[in-house]
Amino acid sequence: MVVLLAAAIPKIFNVDDFAAIINAYGLLPDFAVLPVAVFLPIAEIGLAIGLFFKIRTSQYLTIFLLLFFIGILTFAMAQGLDIDCGCFGPEDPEHRAFQGLRIAIVRDAVMIVALVSSLWYEKYQESNNYLLGEK
Repeated sequence: MVVLLAAAIPKIFNVDDFAAIINAYGLLPDFAVLPVAVFLPIAEIGLAIGLFFKIRTSQYLTIFLLLFFIGILTFAMAQGLDIDCGCFGPEDPEHRAFQGLRIAIVRDAVMIVALVSSLWYEKYQESNNYLLGEK
């Protein structure tokens, strides 16, 4: 939750710079770059709020978003793009290109493991409560 907020806030305050980072990936047509630069941090904040309130849908959507990010970062590395990850906005401290992209992939994977573990634990608790006759 905190990571999503830390990632979203700088992007909201620097939408044009974040749009330039998105554009550097070369995956979107020009007309879609700015709307994505606006939507993405808003979505991250929404997911962070959902995670705070332990909304299961937010957990699943966050996992999907992180897998999507991993795919984009992997594509960028495979293409040999020497670009900023953009994960924490235009002032991302991981701006050292490939090293930053690798670190971002690992960070996203660790967050996925944490979310999947949380979902599993919640399901496990629900099963135990059901078996014990608790509601």
